[in-house]
Amino acid sequence: MNREKVVFAFFIVLALTINFGFFIGDIGNPDHHNVYELFAAIVVSLIATVLKFGDRTHIGAVLLATSLVADLQLVAAAVVWGYGAQISAVGLDEAAMASVVSLSAGALLANITSVILLMVETIMIRR
Repeated sequence: MNREKVVFAFFIVLALTINFGFFIGDIGNPDHHNVYELFAAIVVSLIATVLKFGDRTHIGAVLLATSLVADLQLVAAAVVWGYGAQISAVGLDEAAMASVVSLSAGALLANITSVILLMVETIMIRR
């Protein structure tokens, strides 16, 4: 068993599951979406991105692209959350929370694409 591949797959799947956990809930209700879960999703997604830098195959390039998209979406969600909670006069209202969750949904879609590509790559490996 290749430990590097195990760690690689672990972080890709973990990024997906944490992001999914944050995404689930009423789209406009901040009580259904934990800020620490968003933070964990960002950290794990960034770790998964770093792990994808060494792969020089075409699938590796697409995996890196999907990971960069997920990172961008999650960081944008954190910026919207921070703006709504700290700067905005109205606070973190339903519209701001809906934007955060929508950005998280984009990252979730990118993470699902990464997992599908990982499965395709695994199936295509010939022994």
